[in-house]
Amino acid sequence: MGDLRSKFLGVYSVLKSELLNDPAFEFTDVSRQWIERMLDYTVPGGKLNRGLSVVDSLKLLKDGKDLTDDEFFHSSALGWCIEWLQAYFLVLDDIMDGSHTRRGQLCWFRLPKIGMIAVNDGILLRNHIPRILKKHFRGKPYYVDLLDLFNEVEFQTAHGQLIDLITTHEGEKDLSKYSLSLHRRIVQYKTAYYSFYLPVACALLMAGEDLEHHTDVKTILIEMGTYFQVQDDYLDCFGDPEVIGKVGTDIQDFKCSWLVVKALEIASEEQKKLLHENYGKDDETCIAKVKELYKVLDLEGVFREYESSSCQKLTKLIESHSSKAVQAVLKSFLAKIYKRQK
Repeated sequence: MGDLRSKFLGVYSVLKSELLNDPAFEFTDVSRQWIERMLDYTVPGGKLNRGLSVVDSLKLLKDGKDLTDDEFFHSSALGWCIEWLQAYFLVLDDIMDGSHTRRGQLCWFRLPKIGMIAVNDGILLRNHIPRILKKHFRGKPYYVDLLDLFNEVEFQTAHGQLIDLITTHEGEKDLSKYSLSLHRRIVQYKTAYYSFYLPVACALLMAGEDLEHHTDVKTILIEMGTYFQVQDDYLDCFGDPEVIGKVGTDIQDFKCSWLVVKALEIASEEQKKLLHENYGKDDETCIAKVKELYKVLDLEGVFREYESSSCQKLTKLIESHSSKAVQAVLKSFLAKIYKRQK
């Protein structure tokens, strides 16, 4: 795994070098240094699960046969396009949420002399993706499908972000509008498409598959993405910040979190009143009261039950798929996220 990661990071270096010498723009030394620093800070610092999943998935689609050097490079390049997309979303998301830390370090816009220039950096990150695709995939029969795929997934993710943001508007804090169906919609569009469907769809296109014939795979991966986000919501409250690399802020941010939705479902009228009075306030006492209520309602137990039934349901869906290779891809995804701690 370490060897795969280092080879994968080697492809990042190649792509970064190409972007820093893109003939479409006349770089100054200062602008080139800025972009290099920004890329190194925002793109390769995460777990790289999304990007590496393209490489893993392509190998599994080839029945576990080793990838040629060409296949490794191209699947890695697509993986990095997803990591670039992720970086673009996170840089802008952190600004919108007023976040302080990301991946165990200060958010990019919080660094000295960066500030709102980070907005333009986000736009640059987004614009790097078609540059990579054009340079390395223009001659491929699936080039247009790749462009369509990235454009569509970005469209879906941005709209998921919109629903998330407009449900947390300052001055309009109304917990009664939060429900499991709203949570599911936010999660499906904001996270599941780009984190789960996109890596597998990239691998399927590289393997010569038509995505129209794999709508069932999309359905399973969106379901998996929903489970992943529920885990994220759980870890935001109950996870160890040292392990997950950030301090959870869902309670004070008035997020439509799975935890608050479940709490509203099972709470008494008095407990609901406590939630309405304390949820969404950036005050340590209020946050502590919400967390205490979550403990009283045994949301940790409710989550464990949900996790177990989700895994059973997903396994059943995966095993009903006709292709053993596709089954292997989906099972590897599930294995990576089941009972994760970060």
